[in-house]
Amino acid sequence: MLTIPYGALPDQVGDLYPSARAGAPLVCLLHGGFWRMPYGRDQLHPLALALQAAGLTTWNIGYRRVGPEGAPWPATLDDVRAAITFLPQLQHWHSSVALRTVFLIGHSAGGQLAFWAGAEAATFRLPYGLTGLVGLAPVLDLATAFHQDLGPGAVATFLGGTPETVSPRYAMASPAARLPLRTPQWILHGTLDTDVPPSMSRAYVAAARSAGDQVTFEEFQGVDHMGLIDPRGPSFLALRSLLSGA
Repeated sequence: MLTIPYGALPDQVGDLYPSARAGAPLVCLLHGGFWRMPYGRDQLHPLALALQAAGLTTWNIGYRRVGPEGAPWPATLDDVRAAITFLPQLQHWHSSVALRTVFLIGHSAGGQLAFWAGAEAATFRLPYGLTGLVGLAPVLDLATAFHQDLGPGAVATFLGGTPETVSPRYAMASPAARLPLRTPQWILHGTLDTDVPPSMSRAYVAAARSAGDQVTFEEFQGVDHMGLIDPRGPSFLALRSLLSGA
């Protein structure tokens, strides 16, 4: 593992897990934690290691979060943009890094960040294309998440207000409000998830398909919110299969 800065600030770093084979798919991971301090990229270290062992190069991204000692809107989105546009420079750090196949994968609130980055990709002026977006129990509708009070108060803290007081932020940051994303999408969700209910993914999938997006959706019986990032669980087998088959 190589920890590499993509910016000048302490949180603007990512961990690169190089594949043993050149030209392997590049997987960018965005952790959850409802955008809040102190939750960090260490949540996804086991998943990153498992993906590396499966032959994939993995970039586990850290970013600024809200809350005590954190940074307010729009610091988190600014960091995600910077980390994704930094990808070509990773090729100078390790020879295995290739940009022919690039996935953005986000867990929970990281799913919002991954799918938002997919929606914004055209503005990033990337010298490569995105192969697909993967959400693991993702938060994809910020207005609904606010009204359901997921991660109590998390959405209003992240965006700096309610859907009524900062409506342009909700419209810009919520993947559900940005459809169609025009990038293939995969969404995996556990039926026992009480942090982000699977009904949110079901509603998003229906809306995305109606908008013309290509979306694959799979639910996992008996799996809870954190089970989606457990490399010992059934969802990992599905994730490894879709990434390795790209």
